[in-house]
Amino acid sequence: MYSLICRNAKVSLIPSQVQAQAEKRMSSFRLKLPTAELERSIKVKEKLESSLLMKKLLLGLVLFGTAMFISNGVITPAMSVLSAVSGLKVGIPNASQDVVVMISIALLVILYSLQRYATSKIGFVVGPCLLIWFCCLGGIGIYNLSRYGTSAFKAFNPLYIIYYFGKNPFQAWLSLGGCLLCATGSEAIFTNLCYFPVRFVQSMFVLLVLPCLVLAYLGQAAFLIATQRSSEHIFFSSIPSGAFWPVFLLANLAALIASRTMTIAIFQCLKQSISLGCFPRLKIVHTSRKFVAKIYIPVVNWLLLASSLGFIVLFRSTHDVGNAYAIAELGVMIMATLYVTIIMLLIWETHIIKVIAFVTTFLFLELIFFSSALSSVGDGGWALLVFASVLLMIMFIWNYGSKLKYDSEVRQKLSKDLMRKLGPNLGTMRAPGLGLVYSEIVKGVPATFGHFLTALPAIHSIIVFVCIRNVPVPVVPQSERFLFQRVCSRSYHMFRCIARYGYKDKKQEHHNTFERLLIEGLEKFIQREAVELSLQSEDDVESDDEPTTPTRVITAANGSLYSLDVPLMVDFAPSNEAIPESPSCSTPQDHSTLDYTQNLELELALIKQAKQSGAVYLIDNPIVKARKDSWFFKKLTINYFFAFLRNNCRRAVVSMSIPHSNLLQVRLTSYV
Repeated sequence: MYSLICRNAKVSLIPSQVQAQAEKRMSSFRLKLPTAELERSIKVKEKLESSLLMKKLLLGLVLFGTAMFISNGVITPAMSVLSAVSGLKVGIPNASQDVVVMISIALLVILYSLQRYATSKIGFVVGPCLLIWFCCLGGIGIYNLSRYGTSAFKAFNPLYIIYYFGKNPFQAWLSLGGCLLCATGSEAIFTNLCYFPVRFVQSMFVLLVLPCLVLAYLGQAAFLIATQRSSEHIFFSSIPSGAFWPVFLLANLAALIASRTMTIAIFQCLKQSISLGCFPRLKIVHTSRKFVAKIYIPVVNWLLLASSLGFIVLFRSTHDVGNAYAIAELGVMIMATLYVTIIMLLIWETHIIKVIAFVTTFLFLELIFFSSALSSVGDGGWALLVFASVLLMIMFIWNYGSKLKYDSEVRQKLSKDLMRKLGPNLGTMRAPGLGLVYSEIVKGVPATFGHFLTALPAIHSIIVFVCIRNVPVPVVPQSERFLFQRVCSRSYHMFRCIARYGYKDKKQEHHNTFERLLIEGLEKFIQREAVELSLQSEDDVESDDEPTTPTRVITAANGSLYSLDVPLMVDFAPSNEAIPESPSCSTPQDHSTLDYTQNLELELALIKQAKQSGAVYLIDNPIVKARKDSWFFKKLTINYFFAFLRNNCRRAVVSMSIPHSNLLQVRLTSYV
């Protein structure tokens, strides 16, 4: 929902999202007639875009909601498995709680150990098992209603809740947090939206899941009214004696399936968070060739296992775990309600009466239930709040440090002015080959390129500044993957390439595949440019030129100082014999005498020669430090916490299998 808002309004504070005008080429626009809803949408958009406080609030809320969702995914396995195994006390009255805890731990260890191998073959069994489980719930409910009477149907009368609150308001308010557990977990069916159509999931929820759950709870209520037993382990106590053990095994299997489903949902959520720059980059393994959504994140998998086991060992009962479960569920619900409200105003252009009715009804109920759940913070909810706070701190530090790092790179970039003063040879020799310079900025020349110029006696005949960007759309078509732009004049043979990936795109490409696609796109760009130049003057070509900046001095690897106001090797006079068959050493005057067809053929031949010579990946390995005059918390956050996260996360280009012989790194320290 946050990425959807960012696509329709410039409210993003995430550096990884491109704000360039060229990104609009991926979207299709439709003509809208002026209406009251459209005017309200425009006003909301202007308010969000003009207020920095609103932008920070939107980002803070989405980070909080993500932290609560991940916490929910940790609590779900602990709650589901522990409650399912607790039925053992009904079947074996002498079973102790220690045995229940040990069996729950063993099942969770087995579940997370097999998580990587949960491929489509295992997923094929999930559907039939859940179908049998829900039918079993409905059947047990019908059995209890037919045996103990239908007096439980009086619960549909709203007067009873009024009588309940009038008799003991405080106790009724406290019980709301426990009542919420009747609905939690059922929303996990919607985590399968990546496999099934939305309408299909909605239909199955309305026609199968909801009726079976209602019948199950009505049957338990009828059993309680008739037998007056304790409400502990009420589900297993209401099962017919002959069907207890099959239902017990099925309940444990359903709990493991629900835990696996929530774990996959967390993997998907973190993958999108990583793509949007809200979480440190981690290794992502695709477990299926048919479904992109089936992924596995090893580090997160074992952290989830350790956290779930920690909750079970810490609380040892479903009562305390349930208190934490209610807080996590309601935190996610409240954040979802707020974002849906913004989407209704900004994007859907819903009538204001419907918006007010929606936000008033849902937010009012959720805040009441949330206040009740917070009353149990001392009984187990505190552990979840601590866990969510740690996740929120990690995401905030990563986003804060990444933004400062990106802003520092933008300030230190080299202007085209200085590149023009160096000349087509950039003050050094141009050797055949393709140089891919990776950077995160989309305009200007990165500062690390100046360090390459001072440290290397020769650079490649074709230079491409590659910027891998994660855009807030699910999938970017291959035809729209690359955006090319020429840097300086044609005689420099320098280009900029923005490689765009959606948060559901697979980025684990082989470097040969990436090079082939990039070169094909570059050749198409040059051919298209030649056609455009034949129809218009060269001065009309789109350029990302920037204002003239003061001369900068850079330091070479040996400690020598170089000024970029003059070529680095001013005494070097290139000759045509130095690099035969390469047009890179031609002077701008030679190129001006050629027509566009000849120039196109020469440049395509140069690209072909560079392709045959091979590509070298020039990657910066920056170090970000806080300035000495920065305040203490900023130094602590950047120099220690953010540095730790950067040193232990994956680089953006690690997803491609680049040989070490083709890799060249430069370390540049930036003070923010």
